[in-house]
Amino acid sequence: MSSPTTEKSNPLRHIAIIMDGNNRWAKQRGLPGLSGHKQGVERVRDIMEACKDAEIEVLTLFAFSSENWQRPQKEVSGLMTLFSTYLKNETRKLKKEGVRLRVIGNRDRFSDKLNQLIDNAEQETASGKMTLVIAADYGGRWDIAQAARKMAEQVQSGSLSLDDIDEEQLDAHICLADLPVPDLLIRTSGELRISNFLLWQCAYAEFYFTDVYWPDFDATQLNRAIAEYYSRQRRYGLTAEQIEASV
Repeated sequence: MSSPTTEKSNPLRHIAIIMDGNNRWAKQRGLPGLSGHKQGVERVRDIMEACKDAEIEVLTLFAFSSENWQRPQKEVSGLMTLFSTYLKNETRKLKKEGVRLRVIGNRDRFSDKLNQLIDNAEQETASGKMTLVIAADYGGRWDIAQAARKMAEQVQSGSLSLDDIDEEQLDAHICLADLPVPDLLIRTSGELRISNFLLWQCAYAEFYFTDVYWPDFDATQLNRAIAEYYSRQRRYGLTAEQIEASV
C-alpha cells in the first residue's frame, strides 16, 4: 500500500483554487448572476482565514480568465466593479492581518483606475508574510508566451544565449517564479478541467474536484481537500518503493 503524503515530507505550502459555480449558485436561488459573484467574494475572506489557520503560505485564486472577456458585457462590468470594490475595502485589512497581495495577469485591458488600485494594494501590503495571489485577466498559455517573449528579448539584446534556454530559464520568467509552486489545485462546482489556469506551475500539483459551488465552499470543505491531499503519495516520477525508502 502506498504511504500517504506527510506534513514533514511534502508540506502543503501553496493552494490554488478555481472559484467556479457562482452563476449556477445564483440561478438555483432565482438571483441575478452577479449575486453569486458577490457571495463568492465573501467566501474569499473565509477561505483566507482557514488557510491562515492551516499555516498555508500562498493562496492563489482564479478570479477572471483571459477568456472571461467574452462573457456578457453587463457581467464583465459587474466583475470589474466587484474587483475594484474588493481592493478598496480589503487592502487595509490584508495589511493588518499580515497578508501580501499579488495580482497576476495581463492587465492591459483593465482601466487606468483599476490598475492604480492594484498597484496601491500591492505596495501597501508588500510586507505581509502570507501571500494572496489573485489571477485576473490571466491564462496559462499567456503566462508561458510572455515568459518566452522575455527570453526572446534577452536573446535579441545579447544578454541570453540560445544554448542557455531550458526549463529553468523559462521557469524564472513565469508568473509566481519567486513563490512555492502549487501543491494542491482545487476546482469547485463539479467541472473536471483546469481551464488554462497555471499550466506550467501545476505540472505536479495534486488535483481536487468538488461538486460544491464556490459560494458554498467553506472552511469545512477546504479542510476536506487538505485531508485528501495528505492521504495521497506524491511521487514526482519515482516509484512508491523509492519514496517509502527515502522517507
